Amino acid sequence: MPSLPAPSLYSLETLTNIHSKLLNRDTVVDIFLPPAYKRSEKKYPLLILNDGQDGKSIQLKETLESLVLANDIVEIIVVGVHAGDRMQEYGVARRADFKKRGSKAKNYTRFILTELIPYLEYQYSISCEPTQRAIAGFSLGGLSAVDIAWHTDYFGKVGAFSGSFWWRKRDITSRFYSNQQDRIIHQQIRSGRFQPGLKFWFQAGLKDEVSDRDKNGVIDSIDDTLDLIVELTKKGYRPFHDIQYLEMENGEHNLPTWSKAMPYFLKWAFPKTS
Repeated sequence: MPSLPAPSLYSLETLTNIHSKLLNRDTVVDIFLPPAYKRSEKKYPLLILNDGQDGKSIQLKETLESLVLANDIVEIIVVGVHAGDRMQEYGVARRADFKKRGSKAKNYTRFILTELIPYLEYQYSISCEPTQRAIAGFSLGGLSAVDIAWHTDYFGKVGAFSGSFWWRKRDITSRFYSNQQDRIIHQQIRSGRFQPGLKFWFQAGLKDEVSDRDKNGVIDSIDDTLDLIVELTKKGYRPFHDIQYLEMENGEHNLPTWSKAMPYFLKWAFPKTS
């Protein structure tokens, strides 16, 4: 009996010639294409991933292949955007933090929306449905992803792995510091408008850090994430329907943890429904 052919695998294209006028630098982008992409005429769901340079370390290609072969997710196109100056290009577009970090976040947002995405839509077969488009990231990249999704209707889903939601406009050593007033992304959500259809996925680990500025026995990364979820529920987003939260008992602030969490995110964002 002849042996069956090995299943097709995801292919990887790395683009190094996308110059960004907004960022004033050449950008590097990894494109993960599904097995039958070149033979198909359909439009594929899209995931934009900040910190795309970490794709190999989190075994992204292998994870995609495993989930597709197991029929756990639909075939998707993943675009991993390599980071440049993370501390300046990631953050919240409308305001830098108290150390003036995130000063280029507005330009990075505009790069994604007005330079990268039009190029991708011209070169690749990408779905035009927001429900089929997601953006995600790790740490500062997760903060950036939430900010970008919140201020545009292009993405219908957003994922943040150990998101840096502590991002603040005043140092916590200041006697005037307030969680309510100084955490920038929380304030953005609080003052923003409900966007129908937008869905959120958050991951945090109990070992993300040791800092506990409130002295309440809960590390800051957990507090900041749960407080952001509270702000979203006040806007009208429903836990378990519009918001998913994955808390990992042994989760740390590192790539091995985010690699373990990635399948949960992908199965949430791009489930195989039939």
